[in-house]
Amino acid sequence: MATSVVSDKFKPAARLHGIDKNVWVEFVSLTNKHGAVNLGQGFPDFSPPDYIIQYLNEAAQKPLIHQYTRPQGHPRMVNALAKMFGKIYQRDIDGMSEIITSVGSYSSLFFTIQSFVDPGDEVLLIEPYFDCYAPMTKMAGGILRTVPLRPKGTGSSSADWVLDPVEFEAAFSSKTKLMILNTPNNPLGKIYTKSELELVAEMCHKYDVICLSDEVYEWLIYDNNVFTKIATLPGMWERTITVGSAGKTFSMTGWKIGWAIGPAYLIKHLQTVNANSCFMSPSILQEVIGMGLERETPLLGQDDSYFTQLPRMLQVKRDKVYAALKEVGMNPIVPEGGYFMLADNTKLGLKFDNKDESYDFQACKWMIVNKGLSVIPPSAFYSPKNAHLVKDYVRVNFAKSDETIELALKIFRDWAKELQSQKM
Repeated sequence: MATSVVSDKFKPAARLHGIDKNVWVEFVSLTNKHGAVNLGQGFPDFSPPDYIIQYLNEAAQKPLIHQYTRPQGHPRMVNALAKMFGKIYQRDIDGMSEIITSVGSYSSLFFTIQSFVDPGDEVLLIEPYFDCYAPMTKMAGGILRTVPLRPKGTGSSSADWVLDPVEFEAAFSSKTKLMILNTPNNPLGKIYTKSELELVAEMCHKYDVICLSDEVYEWLIYDNNVFTKIATLPGMWERTITVGSAGKTFSMTGWKIGWAIGPAYLIKHLQTVNANSCFMSPSILQEVIGMGLERETPLLGQDDSYFTQLPRMLQVKRDKVYAALKEVGMNPIVPEGGYFMLADNTKLGLKFDNKDESYDFQACKWMIVNKGLSVIPPSAFYSPKNAHLVKDYVRVNFAKSDETIELALKIFRDWAKELQSQKM
């Protein structure tokens, strides 16, 4: 017989306490409800390269590709990753023992945190950080330590947001087990310079810390900036797990295939977590990604490479959206890489009365409801103590189709005209 009284045994595990709210669930629902132009969620709404669709059709003709594959990673994909990244790292990489594929980069992050973080271990995050790092750490029983990037000068470029070396080291302790780096950074678009990465490496060595480097936007580099993988610095391969994403690499985020690369004595623990949770990622998708990587590896750095063409295309879109944000009165931060830019909306003069919700959450919801434009509040990427650093900002995704960009530009232009008429 059904009862309205919920037994104590039905209550969720303590590890879920405080992590039930999710910015994506809330804002995707609101965006869909109001039919808003989506510059919020981090996916491109254009197709992956034509050859990926062709390879998918070809792969579908292979009977066994529709069945289980090697749980740690489909051989064609991990071997293609090993060959490509072997060139980049300038070392031999064993696809069978030094790479694992996963259900999106999310799972690689989760596998790593579950593999190495015990209750009471400290995990250091540099703010802003992608929002899933915190709940994943809490589920493992880890203790979060955060240190923010702070703007210097006008802060008008993501390069202007930097670590204070003294503040950074003060966040480490003998209890620090893992630190998570995100470069290019979401939501800021910052690419850490080699000297900044050397500081991170120095602290990892000094305090004997594992580095989890989230590099899913590694190909999306603008304005001839230089991207350095921290695992290529002296002594860092031995203590770094690097996470990548096929979704961000080939503009197909719905495929949800990622990977982690690192020394075998670290990766084997991720393989254990995988074997006892997800077990494996879809065979056919890994086959196609392997084919795509095989095509791209000999083209690296050339004009014919999709990894060259994609950032060139996105830089044009970035500059269009930047100009539109300026026109409406916002002050954007120019991102060096990635899908996103932050924009200060102080000059818009938006006023809200809800003291129980942060200003940026209220501003983003107002834009969805009143302007039909979906953007994301960047305080979702901060701890409560440092969320004030971005309370006046919104996160805008410019990795969208020309059609979506034009719809957004019209909203910005109409809004700018409206604001101008109010001044007259």
